[in-house]
Amino acid sequence: MERARLSHVHFYVGDACQAAYYYCKAFGFRPIAESPSGRQSQTILLAQGRIRLMFTSTTDPGDPVARYVAAHGDGVADIAIAVPDVVRTFRTAVANGADPVMEPASRTGSGGTVMSAAVRGFGDVMHTLIEEGAPLLHPDLSPVAEPSPAAPDGELLRDIDHFAVCVPVGELDKTVSLYQQMFGFEEIFSEFIEVGQQAMLSKVVSDLSSGITLTILEPDATHEPGQIDTFLRSHGGAGVQHVAFETGDIREGVRRLDAQGVEFLTTPAAYYDLVEDRVGELGTELPDLRARGILADRDEWGLLLQIFTRSPYARRTLFLELIERRGARTFGSGNIKGLYEAVEREQSGEGATDAG
Repeated sequence: MERARLSHVHFYVGDACQAAYYYCKAFGFRPIAESPSGRQSQTILLAQGRIRLMFTSTTDPGDPVARYVAAHGDGVADIAIAVPDVVRTFRTAVANGADPVMEPASRTGSGGTVMSAAVRGFGDVMHTLIEEGAPLLHPDLSPVAEPSPAAPDGELLRDIDHFAVCVPVGELDKTVSLYQQMFGFEEIFSEFIEVGQQAMLSKVVSDLSSGITLTILEPDATHEPGQIDTFLRSHGGAGVQHVAFETGDIREGVRRLDAQGVEFLTTPAAYYDLVEDRVGELGTELPDLRARGILADRDEWGLLLQIFTRSPYARRTLFLELIERRGARTFGSGNIKGLYEAVEREQSGEGATDAG
């Protein structure tokens, strides 16, 4: 897509105020705009670095937001894309196979006039196409009266690195093809991941100009059910499994987020007994990575550090990732095998059982 970029991530939730409060207190986001109070629907827009998160809830059971939450729980319903020409991008996408959700139109409200349209992506997730330069991203939003100042020790999260998407068996290639056709995404990575009795297929599509990247995961039906099957069952079909936030200092990030109440997944101690055999020497960083439960992987381009949160949602579906790239271009699939081997080692009595 010519000069496109990620605009914002729109969550449909049961309570927009509660969801926004969590992301502000736990992750350091700041509210920058909101819809007028007293309406059935409530929308709040948060910001940090180049990230924009929008949360909408409603008390109207017939509203599409309420229907989404009833079907899937709180989650990502819209990955919005800013484009220079909404009409042309929409028509091209539809001509190439996209399912239209909302025809191009200018909408005016207290936040100004916004030209937008929408097409369907995977499952019930859509892509709003919004004109580049729209300041508040939604015509019904107004700037908050007293915006919160940036964190005194600086903003921790810089951008969205990627979205991990789970699709049912048989949907992977069709989903990849859809993004190639409707938006011109490129397939940049493909992998079959097998750990023990479980396996999954993974393909990554990306628009190199906009930096929007989807890591699409499909369970392998010839193996035992695993985490992808669990997500699909709990979520009620295809959807965003996690959103990866990019940071420049993951060790500081984990320290701060842990102090602010974010719960991270624990890592078996045995993982760190094996990690340098897989990724090379980590030197003085290894004790800190071990203490904070941070995972390490390496590809031909460099090192990747990552950690995953526990899902804060009732269905235990959507969770978040913190990622620091030191040249690496892949997505840490070596850690899936590394964690499995660590668990196997601990269960056999070869390693300690305390989490790192």
